[in-house]
Amino acid sequence: MVYSKTLTDNTGGTHPRKNMYLLSLAEADPERIKTIRALKKTNSYNIKLKEFKAERKLFQKQLKEKLKNFSESNSEDREILPLKKKVFSAEQKQTFYKDFIELSYDAVLEYKIAELEIQHITELIKHIENLKNELSKQKEKLIKIDEAERLDILQKIKTLTLERKQQLDNDLKSLAEKKTKKLISKKAYKTESKAKKRSFKDDITSVSFLDTKMSIQEEIKNLKYRIKTDIKTKSRVLEADISAIRRKTPIELEHIPLISYFTFLIPGLGQLFNKQYVKAALFFLGTVFIYVIAVPYILGFTNYQGGGITGLINLAGGGAKIDKSIIFMIEGIISLLLTVFSVLLYIISFKDVRNVELNAVKGIRRNTWFESKRSIEREGFPYLISFPALIIIVFIIVVPILTTVFISFTNMDPTHQNKFSWIGLQNYKLLAAGSGIAGKAFYLILGWTLIWTVGASTLSIAIGFILSLIVNQERIRGKAVFRTIYLLPWAVPAFITIMFFSIMVSRGGLITELIEKISGLSLDIKNNAHLTRTSLILLQSWLGSSYIFLLSTGVLQGIPKDLYEAADIDGATGFQKAIKITVPLVLFQTAPLLIIQYAFNFNNFSIIYLFNLGGPFNPSKYGNLAGASDILISYIYKLTIENQYQAIGAAVTMVISLVLMFIAFLNFKRTKSFKEN
Repeated sequence: MVYSKTLTDNTGGTHPRKNMYLLSLAEADPERIKTIRALKKTNSYNIKLKEFKAERKLFQKQLKEKLKNFSESNSEDREILPLKKKVFSAEQKQTFYKDFIELSYDAVLEYKIAELEIQHITELIKHIENLKNELSKQKEKLIKIDEAERLDILQKIKTLTLERKQQLDNDLKSLAEKKTKKLISKKAYKTESKAKKRSFKDDITSVSFLDTKMSIQEEIKNLKYRIKTDIKTKSRVLEADISAIRRKTPIELEHIPLISYFTFLIPGLGQLFNKQYVKAALFFLGTVFIYVIAVPYILGFTNYQGGGITGLINLAGGGAKIDKSIIFMIEGIISLLLTVFSVLLYIISFKDVRNVELNAVKGIRRNTWFESKRSIEREGFPYLISFPALIIIVFIIVVPILTTVFISFTNMDPTHQNKFSWIGLQNYKLLAAGSGIAGKAFYLILGWTLIWTVGASTLSIAIGFILSLIVNQERIRGKAVFRTIYLLPWAVPAFITIMFFSIMVSRGGLITELIEKISGLSLDIKNNAHLTRTSLILLQSWLGSSYIFLLSTGVLQGIPKDLYEAADIDGATGFQKAIKITVPLVLFQTAPLLIIQYAFNFNNFSIIYLFNLGGPFNPSKYGNLAGASDILISYIYKLTIENQYQAIGAAVTMVISLVLMFIAFLNFKRTKSFKEN
C-alpha cells in the first residue's frame, strides 16, 4: 500500500502526518520499506501509539464508572441530568486527550469535540434552567390566583364578548344594506366581511387574556414546549458543529482496503465493519431483498409456472401440457429485472464501502449517520421521491416493453399459442423482404401510414393556425362566438363524431346523397380506397384543428403588441408581420407539441377502425389481414388481437417504434426551442 506524505481532510485541506511510522513508509524507497515494516513492532511511534490505545481503553472503562456514580449522586430532573452528564464526560475527555494531541489526530478530534460539547451544553443548561425557573414562577402564580376575583373577570369577559358580537352583527348588517343598495360591489362586500370577522376573532382572543389564569396556563404550556424543542434544536446545532470539525480533522490508518471485496456478497456487512451502523441496517434490508425475494424468484422457486431466469431460455419447452410459454417469458423477464436490481445493489454497496476505505487511507473520515442524513436531504431527496415511481415504471412499462421485444423473436402465431420457441430474426427478415403472411402488405401499409400522418397532421395544423390568425384580428367582431364554434370538434367526443361521419358517407348517407344531388355523381366512398383515405384525412384535419386553434390562440394573445407597432413604423405589410413575427414566435413555443401531433396521428387507431374498420378490403394486394385504409397501428391490432399473429405483430411494433422515436428526436432536435434549452 502506497502512503502519501500529507493527509487530506473532507474539505480538501492538507495536513502533515502525526504518525511517524506511516510518514517513514511514505518517504522511503521500496527496499527501505521492507526494512521499516520488519521493524514495525519496535518503532518508537508505534510503541507510543499502542500505549495511547491501552490508556484510552482504560480511560473509557473508568469513565463509564464515573458517569454511573455521577448519575447516582445527582438528583437533577430528567432534562438537566443527561446534559450535565455530557458536560462531565466532555470535561473528563478534554483532560485525558489533551496530553495526546501531538500524537494522534484521533486525540485532536476527541479534544475538539469535548471542547465544543462543554461550550454548547453549558450554555444550553443555563438556558434550560432559566426556562425552568420561569416555569416555577408561573406555577406559583397559578396557585395564588383568587377564584372569586377571577369570576368577576370572567363575567367582564362575557359582557365584552357579547358587546363585540353585537358590534360585528351591526357591521355585517350595514355591509349587507350597502350591497343591496349597490353602494359596494359583491367582491368588496366579501372582502370587508372577512376583515370584520377577522378583527372580531382577534379582539375576542385579546379579551380572553384578561383571564389571568388562562394567560398563565398558556405561558406554562409555551415554556414546556420551549424546553422540549430548544434541547432538540441546540443539540442539532452541536451535531452540525461536530460534523464540521470531523470534516476538517483527518484520520491516519495503516489499512489495506480489502473489506469491500470480502463483503461484496452481503450488502451492509462492509458498512458494519466501517462502523456506519444505520447505513448498514439499510443495506441489510437490501440483502434480505436479494436472498429472500430476488434469488428464490430468479431460481424459479416462487414462480407461478415458470422456471425463473432459465424459463426465459426454454420457454416451457418440454414442460407439462398446462405450461404456457408466455408465462415462462414474463416470469423470466421479471427474474431478469430482479437480477439487474440485485447486481445494482451489490455494486452500490461495494462502491460505498470502497470509497470509505480509500478515503480513510487519504485521511478523510467516514460520514456519521448525521452527515449521511444531511447529504440525503440535500442531494438524495429527488432519488428517494422518484424510487416508488421507478418501481411502478419497471412493472407497468418496462416489463410489457421487454415482453414485446422478446415475442418479436419467437414464432407465436395461431398454431403456437400455448407453446412457442425462439426463431431469431426470422420475423424481421420477412418484413424486410416483404414476404410471408404479414410482410406482403407491410410496405403498402407503411406508405399509406406516412401519407396519412403527414397529410392529416399538416392540414390540421394549417387549418387551426389560420383560423386562430383570423379570429385574432382586431377587425373581427364576435370573437367569442367564432372561438366556441371552432372548438366544437374538440368538445364533442371523437368517438361520436367519427361514427356520425362514417354513417353520413355510407351508401344512402347524408353527405353522399347531398353530393349526388349537387353534382350528379353517385359515390361509394367506403368501398373506394382513394375516397376513404381522402375522407379520413379531411375528417382528422377537422377534428385536430381545434387543439391547434386553442394552442395558437393562447400563444398569439401573449405576443407583445410593441412588436407589431414597431413593424408598422418600419412599413411592414400584414403578410410580412405574419411571416417575420407571428409564425416564428408561435412555432418556437409550440414546436414540441406540434411534433407530438405527428406522433399521435401515426398511431391514431380509433379513427381508422371506427370509420371503416380499415377497409375497403382488397385481398389481392393486402391479403386477408388488412384493408386499404389500415395504418400500421390498426394492422398490428388485426395481426395480434383478431388473428393471433403476436410475433410478427410485435416485430412490426418494434420497427415502427424505433423509426417513430428516431424521427421525433431528429425533428425535435432541429427546433429552436430545443437548441436554446
